[in-house]
Amino acid sequence: MAEAKRPHLVVFTGSGISAESGIQTFRASDGLWADHPIEEVATPQAWRRDPARVLHFYNQRRDQVRRARPNAAHKALAALEKQGFRVSIITQNIDDLHERAGSRNVLHLHGEILKARSTVDNRMQYPLPRGGIELGDICDKGSQLRPDVVWFGESVPHFEEACELVTEADLLLVVGTSLAVMPAASLLDHAPLDAPSVLVDPAAEHLAPPGVTRLAQPASQGVPALVRYWKREGRLWLPETLLA
Repeated sequence: MAEAKRPHLVVFTGSGISAESGIQTFRASDGLWADHPIEEVATPQAWRRDPARVLHFYNQRRDQVRRARPNAAHKALAALEKQGFRVSIITQNIDDLHERAGSRNVLHLHGEILKARSTVDNRMQYPLPRGGIELGDICDKGSQLRPDVVWFGESVPHFEEACELVTEADLLLVVGTSLAVMPAASLLDHAPLDAPSVLVDPAAEHLAPPGVTRLAQPASQGVPALVRYWKREGRLWLPETLLA
């Protein structure tokens, strides 16, 4: 298929898809976030107040991400891309599970935990193939390194790029998100009027806004089912039998 004519699936993923790989969300009642209130580890104020605590917390999260493995939903999206569909993924997640599954076009709205960045120049980013970040680890300009993630209260640098991607969608697939975190949740407003949208989430019946089709299944079940249909049909459409 010619590049311009390939069906374009734009996927917007949230913490629910990663949770099925064992990465707990900040709303979870157990795990790392339970003992670390957001305002104490995931805000600019927390960083200024106690950078050592923030670094320790994200070092723990980084270890958790490295232990996790892509699940059936991540793998299905990568397989659809290999089939010849154009797949663009916009994720709120800071892990690398989409990339490890084989997806090549992934936009991280909230940063990437397996990278560090300078505290004086956001363009200075450093991969973290192993280990973490400690006090005293500095960038090439001599400033302390911090996690390359967007904390609560910070701007989302790739938001406009994400909006532009959504405007190009032939179908918008939303997976594992409560659609409660702004501005990311407003991405749906940028979808073309003739592009179907579907939310895959166990609580989809309660979360999906008007006009969005609901598939109340975990990501690891609902996404592979949709992908199998699209691969078989060779087009992006919502099968009535699956969504009934």
